Amino acid sequence: MNRMRRLLPLLALALAGCSSFSINPFDWFGSADTGPKMADLPTLANPITVRSLWQANVGVAGDAVFSPAVVAGGVFAAARDGTVARFDGATGKQIWRVNAGQPLSGGVGADGSLVTVGTAQGEVIALEAGDGRLRWRARVSSEVLAAPAPAGDLVVVRSADSRLFALDARDGRRRWVYQRSTPTLSVRSAAGMVIARGMVFAGFSGGKLVAVVLANGGVRWEATVSLPRGTTELERVTDVVGLPWVAEREVCAVAYQGRVACFDISNGNILWSRPLSSTTGLGADSRYVFVADEKDTVHALDRSSGTSVWTQDRLSWRRLTAPLALGREMAVGDVQGYVHYLARESGSFAGRSATDGSAISAQPVRIEGGLLVQTRNGGLYAFATP
Repeated sequence: MNRMRRLLPLLALALAGCSSFSINPFDWFGSADTGPKMADLPTLANPITVRSLWQANVGVAGDAVFSPAVVAGGVFAAARDGTVARFDGATGKQIWRVNAGQPLSGGVGADGSLVTVGTAQGEVIALEAGDGRLRWRARVSSEVLAAPAPAGDLVVVRSADSRLFALDARDGRRRWVYQRSTPTLSVRSAAGMVIARGMVFAGFSGGKLVAVVLANGGVRWEATVSLPRGTTELERVTDVVGLPWVAEREVCAVAYQGRVACFDISNGNILWSRPLSSTTGLGADSRYVFVADEKDTVHALDRSSGTSVWTQDRLSWRRLTAPLALGREMAVGDVQGYVHYLARESGSFAGRSATDGSAISAQPVRIEGGLLVQTRNGGLYAFATP
């Protein structure tokens, strides 16, 4: 009821004149004084040894969610003020640093030759991976919150108004557009897309997951992760959040106020689903799907059936990232800049790493022998795990 009261003026504004309106679920829980109490961190018994490999700083993120890209021995990262930088993946030494000329809202995407970022004005900026020189600028229909994704001769961009754009990697020329309708209310998130097997996999408002042909933008299939339910616009918000997880035979996704589900990658037929709500997304490995729900309880589900294997509720309200599978452990970041390592088979606490005390908003990134996180204050931290 309290969150409804806080959102009623915003809902009225949306219905009065705006075609769509995005909401941040984190804002519903109030301040540290009025909202649910963040869980205290438990004392660790016999923690695993986690070594710091290196650390660097790219710049403050502001209200954007930036995730570093790790490609061919390089780490590419961005900041709100327009900074884009490349670091050596083994040492953290800065190789180059440039400014894109305007504030950034989404990034970073990268391959061996191109680095891509986006702005709140709907501009996509492509830089040369080798030295940071500008290759091109292009415009899409609205703000870019997710990292544009280079894929061969294309760059795929997701705009906040539920469109996918394929731009030519050479000059930014538009090649195709995929468009969906946007509901009155939607979750404001940096939900991106995964490119694999010649397809673009992306989740949208209304609980839909789509597979789009990379070459021409045609729809291969559309699946339902979750259906809107309830009587009010707020109750009916059910958006796919985070990145889909794509394997050889299946693709999995989770929706806010909805479900987590896995689908046959060839035709979109559902394999299993179960009720679960998340604001950040999921991770997976060969046996399990890992999800942090909207109250920051971490769940491990059997990948073949969706059956619950374990839950860990001692990180509640710590605003966890989507989980990353690491082998014997899985990892999540939190609002205080900690990385928590949980045992893969039991969910028990295995270790903890500290950063600069500011929030880790994006899912940790896998690197050789460990992981990499970016904090809201712009810190890049590379950790080696056993």
